[in-house]
Amino acid sequence: MRRLVVAMSGATGAVYGVRLLESLQSQQNCEVHLVLSPWAEKTIAMETKYSPSQVKKMATYYHDYRNQGAPIASGSFGVDGMIVVPCSMKTLSGIAYGYADSLIARAADVMLKDRKPLILVPRETPLNEIHLENMLKLTRAGAIMAPPMPAYYNLPTCLDDLVNHHVSRILDLLHIENQLTRRWGSVFVASATE
Repeated sequence: MRRLVVAMSGATGAVYGVRLLESLQSQQNCEVHLVLSPWAEKTIAMETKYSPSQVKKMATYYHDYRNQGAPIASGSFGVDGMIVVPCSMKTLSGIAYGYADSLIARAADVMLKDRKPLILVPRETPLNEIHLENMLKLTRAGAIMAPPMPAYYNLPTCLDDLVNHHVSRILDLLHIENQLTRRWGSVFVASATE
């Protein structure tokens, strides 16, 4: 059984977290623990067709943002990886400086201290020096920065294509097979033979 934490903070881009949850639902032997910040709940309601309660039901377990006693707050619980998607600069900063004032920051701290995969999907532009320094600090500590950069080689025709491509890359980082997007090899080979 693979056990993952998915956390959503209040940055724009809630669709990435929702699509990741939808994709993980179809995985066998995958237990998903979800945490939503208060602003994530507001962003879900503003940016997606789902309500926060519907998104919570996409996970195996939902944990309150303030519950520092949740199982995922301890390394002894045994989590295989964590994704913060989207990741606000506030959340990223808290994780970078070990300021575990929420369950998201505490669970991320557990990933870093136990050397488990921690994937952050930062949503901000442009980036200032503080943002970049925090990202570098976390990368050096073992986190993976995976900002949603659109890929155009697979010829996206709609927003869903761009979202699916990025969620596919997140799943790839977790070594979870998926068919959400066209792969570079198939795109390149098709283009070369035309």
